[in-house]
Amino acid sequence: AQTGREILGNKPASGTEILDELGEEHQKTGKLIVYTSADSVFQIAANEAVVPIEELYRYCKIARELLVDEYAVARVIARPFVGEKGHYTRTTNRRDFSLLPPIKTVLDLLKEQGKDVIGVGKIEDIFCGQGITEAVHTKSNMEGVDLTIDYINKDNSGLIFTNLVEFDANWGHRNNVEGYAKGLMDFDARMVDIMEAMKESDVLMINADHGCDPTTPSTDHSREYIPFIAYGKGFKEGVNLGIGKTFADIGQTICEIFELPSLPVGESFYQKIRKE
Repeated sequence: AQTGREILGNKPASGTEILDELGEEHQKTGKLIVYTSADSVFQIAANEAVVPIEELYRYCKIARELLVDEYAVARVIARPFVGEKGHYTRTTNRRDFSLLPPIKTVLDLLKEQGKDVIGVGKIEDIFCGQGITEAVHTKSNMEGVDLTIDYINKDNSGLIFTNLVEFDANWGHRNNVEGYAKGLMDFDARMVDIMEAMKESDVLMINADHGCDPTTPSTDHSREYIPFIAYGKGFKEGVNLGIGKTFADIGQTICEIFELPSLPVGESFYQKIRKE
């Protein structure tokens, strides 16, 4: 009622399949396409020719204010798309509206110590801007890599937190195996640029936050263990960290590197990898 528009869908669905199912009716009526996913998200899709981007963002902010307490989904996602029936494409103007982190994160602790916390990609959206000192959104992996290198070369001290958006959005969810493989090779080719830009005391951590296997029949996230690689001139080579218990181990390790207060969860592996 607050949006002034009726809705279509209102069910769990694949983001690409529901566009094929309801996109034409949406274009004819202006009704919003609303759906949920396997993980804790509520998504609103609209054709950019029907609903202007900023208007779609406003609708998502309304939904975010309503989806609290027992309905507190982790994220409300704006899903703009373009095209005509049979040829719909989701655009890079996606925007996430998240719940605030329930406790302080390593980002907050860094910011409180006067450190730079730079979010590249959708990091600002994931954390609702909390603990971020500077943020820039990106439309491609290579833009994310370029900006990361630019920030490494600048005079800053703290954390550069980069999300490479295309692996998940463009290739994983769309089951695009060839695109995913090329994306991995393209990123691998840029690794040397990142490593050459790093200073003596810099640390690089590469990881995923979930699986999104493009070879599975489903277009949802997949449940394999995430990869993790840590590199730095002050680190030992070839250390096998095994299988961690929680994603928070990475945050706890960052806390130890920066000599910050410990987080209530996670176990640091800094002592296992640092040179004596």
